[in-house]
Amino acid sequence: MTTPIKVPTLGESVTEATVAKWFKAVGDAVTVDQPLVELETDKVTVEVNAAASGVLAEIAAPVGATVNVGALLGSIGVGVGSSPTTAAAPAVAAVPPAKEAAPAAAPAFPAAVKLAADAGVDTATLAGSGKGGRVTKGDVLDAIAQPQPAPVAAPSPAPAFPAGPRPKAALEERVKMTRLRKRIAERLKEAQNTAAMLTTFNEVDMGALFALRNQYKDQFEKKHGTKLGFMSFFVKACVAALKDWPAVNAEIDGEDLVYKKYYDIGVAVGTPSGLVVPVLRGADSLSFAGVEKGIADLGKKARDGKLSMEDLTGGTFTISNGGVYGSLMSTPILNPPQSGILGMHKVQQRPMVMPDGKIEARPMMYLALSYDHRIIDGREAVSFLVRVKECIEDPQRILLEM
Repeated sequence: MTTPIKVPTLGESVTEATVAKWFKAVGDAVTVDQPLVELETDKVTVEVNAAASGVLAEIAAPVGATVNVGALLGSIGVGVGSSPTTAAAPAVAAVPPAKEAAPAAAPAFPAAVKLAADAGVDTATLAGSGKGGRVTKGDVLDAIAQPQPAPVAAPSPAPAFPAGPRPKAALEERVKMTRLRKRIAERLKEAQNTAAMLTTFNEVDMGALFALRNQYKDQFEKKHGTKLGFMSFFVKACVAALKDWPAVNAEIDGEDLVYKKYYDIGVAVGTPSGLVVPVLRGADSLSFAGVEKGIADLGKKARDGKLSMEDLTGGTFTISNGGVYGSLMSTPILNPPQSGILGMHKVQQRPMVMPDGKIEARPMMYLALSYDHRIIDGREAVSFLVRVKECIEDPQRILLEM
């Protein structure tokens, strides 16, 4: 008797996936709820767990195969099977007894194992922050970000080619695009081809926001258990501006304009697999602490590869912070079918002429609003961005809804 392993429901409008990785080989022991195979869709990565214990009897869909919802991936048979760890036993026994045995590898989530393998990170050296001490994708990303000691120089290998110009093919690496990367490319091109996209710019003095944050950040973190960042102010400022200029929160559906009276704000997050935009639901009803916690949770899920389809769909407006990477100015691309996206940028000290005529160095940030001119007029776009600027330069406006 065998138990089939099938492609689960992947989410609204997602009908197929690519087999990215098998965590077990045929004949390996399998326990119930253990991750068996990783599927990659154009939006998220999905792990398929074992429905029963036994032995992996068959792999019907190899790595790289395209599979539809409900398709057979493989099957689990009855039996004990072999464990991948037992094959390594002779190598351990061969170590001279005078040397200390190497520590056992720390348990790690499959997504963390994949990222660690690609980056050359040994999960055995990491302290896991996940449940039961398991190493998460975030732990691996933290390790990658740490400076590494310079490797000991090895003898130079013999040249693979004779002296002189090398063939270009030898200097190229060809890698198949992931489904997520292909989907990102399709959506960005769709936005360029479909929308009448324009961008308007402004700049905002961050001085008042810096002062407010410095005054209350310690008390805020102590009371709410989360840090007070800048994103909560920008989310709240955007909600205030969207209420004043509802066309920026609308979308085109055929010949209809759909004005949305709810505020689900997408927050762009860069991950090793590509850019994703998880959605912060009901941002207008959240407190500043609620916004900060929501963004932190979504960011962690994105880095650990744990975002669901629900996390990624249904946003009404998007905020992208290229400033975290050092961007001083850019033109963000719309996230269809949304009609507006705000680009935040690096804060930089610049000389500014103050109202009294004096010149001061001020912490300034450029803001960019890309918008669909089919639904949003220039007056609305500029006024929206001015409203955001006013709320950031005078944060009390947000609290007083002015």
